[in-house]
Amino acid sequence: MESIKQHIVNLRNELREHNYNYYVLDNPIISDYDFDVKLKELQGLEEKHPEFYDANSPTQRVGGEVTKNFETVKHEYRMYSLDNSYSKEDLLDWEKRIKKLVDGDVAYTCELKYDGASMSLTYENGKLVRAVTRGDGFQGDNVTANVKTIKSVPLQLKGDYPSKFEIRGEIVLPFDGFNKMNAERIANGEEPYRNPRNTASGSLKLQDSAEVAKRPLECLLYNLTGSNLVVSTQFESLDKARSWGFKVPDVAVLATSVDEVLEFVNYWDTKRHDLPYETDGVVIKVNNLQQQEELGYTAKAPRWAMAYKFKAEQVSTVLNEITYQVGRTGAITPVANLEPVELAGTTVKRASIHNADQIEKLDIRERDTVFVEKGGEIIPKIIGVDISRRPLDSEPTRYISECPECHTALIRTEGDAKHYCPNYNGCNPQIIGRIQHYISRKAMDIDGLGGETVALLVNEGLISNYSDLYELTKDQVIPLERMAEKSAENLINGIKASINIPFERVLYAIGIRYVGETVAKKLAKHYKSIDNLMSASQEDLEQVDEIGVKIAESVKLFFASEENVNIVNRLKRFGVQLSISEEELEGQTDLLKGQSIVVSGVFQQVSRTELKKLIEDNGGKVSSSISSKTSFVVAGDKMGPSKKDKANALGIVLLSENEFLQKIIK
Repeated sequence: MESIKQHIVNLRNELREHNYNYYVLDNPIISDYDFDVKLKELQGLEEKHPEFYDANSPTQRVGGEVTKNFETVKHEYRMYSLDNSYSKEDLLDWEKRIKKLVDGDVAYTCELKYDGASMSLTYENGKLVRAVTRGDGFQGDNVTANVKTIKSVPLQLKGDYPSKFEIRGEIVLPFDGFNKMNAERIANGEEPYRNPRNTASGSLKLQDSAEVAKRPLECLLYNLTGSNLVVSTQFESLDKARSWGFKVPDVAVLATSVDEVLEFVNYWDTKRHDLPYETDGVVIKVNNLQQQEELGYTAKAPRWAMAYKFKAEQVSTVLNEITYQVGRTGAITPVANLEPVELAGTTVKRASIHNADQIEKLDIRERDTVFVEKGGEIIPKIIGVDISRRPLDSEPTRYISECPECHTALIRTEGDAKHYCPNYNGCNPQIIGRIQHYISRKAMDIDGLGGETVALLVNEGLISNYSDLYELTKDQVIPLERMAEKSAENLINGIKASINIPFERVLYAIGIRYVGETVAKKLAKHYKSIDNLMSASQEDLEQVDEIGVKIAESVKLFFASEENVNIVNRLKRFGVQLSISEEELEGQTDLLKGQSIVVSGVFQQVSRTELKKLIEDNGGKVSSSISSKTSFVVAGDKMGPSKKDKANALGIVLLSENEFLQKIIK
């Protein structure tokens, strides 16, 4: 029996190596026929000896597992977006910001930005245990069964890998494979797929993994995430990942200046058309991982990385009509309805015009031939008009003066680019938009309730604001279109479960203008309850870290509305979390209140992230650069000499890691 087990292990190892040679190195050393013979032999042995089952055996790549509902999984490490740049000036500005925040020379790793579906793979003891889509960056869908069928994803690593880590990458569909799939679909009388990116993304959500296995998907990896990664630079991490068995593109280069970065960009702007995959730019990362850690993140993106987008594709088409949309805040957005045109792999029928100023600046008119571009934004935009093709009887566009939905006269305040409908409580799109925002994933994340259902509930007169959700019954929602008993039950249960969402997310969900996720966290942390926030004066609000006059005015205006106060009081009665829980308050103090603290260097007892949390939990503010307003610096090993010199010159105290920890323990 032991010899059979060993034979199975040997076959698995041999097939893994052949798989790696073929799909990662593109250098097979045996024929497809010989590979299939060995795979069938292994399948036969595994069927006879189920006691030697291994979830990561090469035989598992054929798929067969059916997933009805993809489990939502919270990312252990958030998957951030990247800031975009489009010019040398953008990159130089970015470099200036970096050099203000870190000491020493800065080198950059330049990599191609592949256009696919972002993925996070988790490995434990060398085995793939989880594959999760990017989702909203905080949580995504568990698509492990489908990703296991992708031949370039190693199920078992080799070499000196860490015991646990995540690796991020892009699931792509090469042009060759995409074209073959479409040829088959056309031969079968089916509609061809629109573009490789959307097809790759859609493949990951197929319920039958055996269907995914038939698609020639590839996984290109580019970023290690975790602690104790045994690497000190981004460039080294790419080499390490290759040695462990990952398919890591080998086009990356090290650059020491923005000019060298632009050389890489300019080369690939032309050569990318020879690549087997879709690419839309270059990602530039600070190479040194310690410098990355020191630079940290903004609310949305790492400060240490930048995406340089290739020049956007442009097309011309006819603008048939300008219509106007009403957002949840009452903001009016003009939309260009276009003659359908192919752009960057998709059919474009609509484009954003932003506001009245943009219409006037470009003199955009209905029936014009316009130039449309799809750059860093998801929604295409109009960037110009072909005046030579303008009809002779063309009339300038007159911006609407009334709301297109409720016919209330629009307002536009000085300094604001947009027009607004002031009918806050009587304009249907605003009401629907506010409730849709309330239930969204980053807000209350109400399971079983989507945007279309919200619109139905409002239009049927069942709800008129988000507090009404908590009085809905199953009997009320069952008669709705496409609503069965089970889905009605899920919707009601999802609403009930939302009362456990923490205060900071509720504060974001209620939809105060200018109060996004980051501002909501600041306000929740400072005021600790909705009652404290409602009673705060304008002056008091302006004293809160990063809260300016505009946000303070908006908060006061929101709570000046009797309707809004009544809705908030109803949410309270329904048990929604409108204060920080005792559990969250535990360990929080005002020891560092009003103090601005810089963290610099490498730390032994706690990580930099934990250190920043300790500062914030004790009422302090973490600042990224030393100035006369800095209260003190927590100085670790390898603190940069220029930072140390600046602190000394300004007479700012340097505390060691131990001294800081002692300070907050007292």
